[in-house]
Amino acid sequence: MDNALLEQMLDETFDHAVVHHGYTNYMRDYEVIVYATADPRTGSAPSHLRYLFRHCVEARCETSVAAETWRISLDDRLIDHETGVDLDGYVWGVKWQVMYPGAGLLPESEAARRWSKALGIDFHEVRIEANAHNVTLLFSDLQVSEVPVGYAPFVTERKSGLV
Repeated sequence: MDNALLEQMLDETFDHAVVHHGYTNYMRDYEVIVYATADPRTGSAPSHLRYLFRHCVEARCETSVAAETWRISLDDRLIDHETGVDLDGYVWGVKWQVMYPGAGLLPESEAARRWSKALGIDFHEVRIEANAHNVTLLFSDLQVSEVPVGYAPFVTERKSGLV
């Protein structure tokens, strides 16, 4: 994947809302579901976009919430918007996080070079910064598609004998 195209695709996520992120149910690719909105004057309707980071060999997720905020945000009532809205602390129950300052390509990635050499395909490293999590991904390709409202990435028919 061309770095300029990748950077352009990542720039389009700026200031939108992450509503889900994690490995897909088949465990190879990492997806970030973004609720994209525009100024109402543009006439563009909001949409849910799936950023599929293909062949994701590494995903690191860490909190971007300060320790002091965590300390006052341990109350379980904060995981529900209705019960947490009037409490002090981070209201986890809003169920989305602003992608700010956003996503960016890490151009001098030793890990990406190592995986590129090992597998014979290009790899890239991206850092996604939002107001609840920072995620760093090492992957080979990015695909963006629209998904319907209510898209549930982990609801699948169980086909294995696993319990």
